[in-house]
Amino acid sequence: MNHASPLPRTFRLIVTGGGTGGHTYPALTAIRTLQARLAAGGGALDVLWIGTDNGLEARVAPAEGIAFSTVATGKIRRSANPLKMVSPANVRDMARVPLGVAQARRIIARFRPDVVLATGGYVAVPAGLATRMCHRPLVLHEQTVRLGLANRRLAGSATRIAVSSESSLPLLPESVRDVAVVTGNPIRPEVLTGHADKAIAALGSYGFDPRLPTLYVTGGAQGSQQINEVVGAALPWLLERANVIHQCGPAHVDDLRRHAALLRPELAERYHLTGFVGPELPDVLALADLVVSRSGAGTLAELTALGKPAVFIPLASSAGNEQAHNARHLADSGAAVALLGEVTADTLREAAGPLLTDPARRAAMAERARSHGRPDAADRLVDVILSAASG
Repeated sequence: MNHASPLPRTFRLIVTGGGTGGHTYPALTAIRTLQARLAAGGGALDVLWIGTDNGLEARVAPAEGIAFSTVATGKIRRSANPLKMVSPANVRDMARVPLGVAQARRIIARFRPDVVLATGGYVAVPAGLATRMCHRPLVLHEQTVRLGLANRRLAGSATRIAVSSESSLPLLPESVRDVAVVTGNPIRPEVLTGHADKAIAALGSYGFDPRLPTLYVTGGAQGSQQINEVVGAALPWLLERANVIHQCGPAHVDDLRRHAALLRPELAERYHLTGFVGPELPDVLALADLVVSRSGAGTLAELTALGKPAVFIPLASSAGNEQAHNARHLADSGAAVALLGEVTADTLREAAGPLLTDPARRAAMAERARSHGRPDAADRLVDVILSAASG
């Protein structure tokens, strides 16, 4: 990658996007990566985040020492029925967008950014529209295979559109394909630096059988009732074939602990139940031979960068059914297994069994997963941001 062009002494960046971790963390990783790139060239980053006061970004940005401003925004409630799209709640929220645009326009005019980076979520719409009015370069980043609602609305205003997957390109409107570039989805660099032996120590899982593969089950920070129930029903069967680390969400620990108390002692030794996996996550991922999880864009980016075989149980209620699309995209090329439709203990056993018992099958899936991974996505996105600023 050519980083030879001189970098500005102070680069001014506005970031907008958030609501969920899927939009927030790629933006944060891009900020950190740009900061490091500029510092290495003797420059500095002046960054401002435009978000909502109730999205995840409202906690993340200030905690990271990033200046934060809020604007009014409207959440569009989707419906297959066009008449329901004009519900009173939608009409009320759409009426807030012009106010948000006016607020964002004032912020952008005052800050005078070199580039505005929008990573999706409802707040990106007013800020993105205001960027066009202020004649500043706008870079969109899309985490999922198909453009999200906010990015679809802003695509025509974008200087560059960074997508996470080659398969996104033909799905873009033809009029914007010439400004699209595949960067991948930025992941936290520490995810790539884990050590399997440290995970055993961090979790205190000395009862694990080193001859068996390790299965990591996660339903995200809050856990997933669906995944917990399916794994709970299949638990004795799974523990005969694997060590299991089960991140179940803080609210579900007691239920699952009662369930685990019924296990035979030699199986119970191989089961590590935890509400939340924190700083030890990179080590847990390094130890895992197979992952069972949701198929959000961030999870996919991390698991493919690491080359981890996975069984995905998509969140059915995700916006635009994007988790099912994400999972199917990898499953179609043999890079994962996607459990679509009704998920039971039986369907989980059918999916996980061949992978837990056949190391060669796991290795082949790992290789195919790695071919989808882009561990350098943050650097590629920073290249796009810097090139947008220089025209």
